[in-house]
Amino acid sequence: MPGGDGRVFGFVQFEFPLLLGPPDGRFLVRSRPGADPERVLVLSTLGAPQRRLLGRRRGRRLTTAEIEPVATTRATVVNAEAFADRRAAEAWLARVRKGADEADAETRQALQIINRALLAHRSARADPYTWDVAAESALVVRLGFGSGDAVAEGRYADACEVPRERRHTKRSMEAPEERFAALLGAREAVLACEDLVLRARADLDAGRVRQAALQARVALESLLAELGADVPGARREGLFAARDPVGAAANEALRGEPTPEAATALGEAVERMEAALRAHRLGSAS
Repeated sequence: MPGGDGRVFGFVQFEFPLLLGPPDGRFLVRSRPGADPERVLVLSTLGAPQRRLLGRRRGRRLTTAEIEPVATTRATVVNAEAFADRRAAEAWLARVRKGADEADAETRQALQIINRALLAHRSARADPYTWDVAAESALVVRLGFGSGDAVAEGRYADACEVPRERRHTKRSMEAPEERFAALLGAREAVLACEDLVLRARADLDAGRVRQAALQARVALESLLAELGADVPGARREGLFAARDPVGAAANEALRGEPTPEAATALGEAVERMEAALRAHRLGSAS
């Protein structure tokens, strides 16, 4: 990794309380074939428990449950381009420390790289159970700068942690704990469109616009079929109006990457679906 010549590189680092799936190592990330690397993704497993009694063929008999040591994954996204000098790096980190919006933007971009790696692992291994991660699920999120090799090993010239409360920004009048119990107790049912809209949102947030467009088309039709009659007039009209832009984005996705205009319209349509589902949940809870 570059950085042994005194140059410093910005990074965003996450520690997740689970094994993500991809192997440990350092991987160059490019936006398109033949382009220069834009990021370096460094994955490392921390605190992995020793494998005991590998030859054991039968499980142990137990009378009490033991607490098993848990491995964590450190995922570091390092900029491939160095700062102009140390002063530029310090100015960038000062802005990140002071501005939640800038820290959020850096975190989102880094998460897109990590979730792109998880998509690559899912596809390479044909493993349907490797899924995206979010900043909220990380034990720690750090932003900072340092030499490339040092950063990969967890040593920084300067860094800061993103406060946990800044990673939980959603405010809601809903009562998810009560609904969770109701869903498990079969007092309510999960709508098919709920899961489909969530998948479309995850694809959008991960930068997978093609998948989001195809997912959103099915999500919208499912939502209209399941909730159409219960959605108030203006909101229902907005959902029906979203059919054309969502369909156009999905058609573009069948041929390639949708245009920025189609991606914008798609995002607006997903927001409309999310608003309709929030209203439905609040109505059900009242």
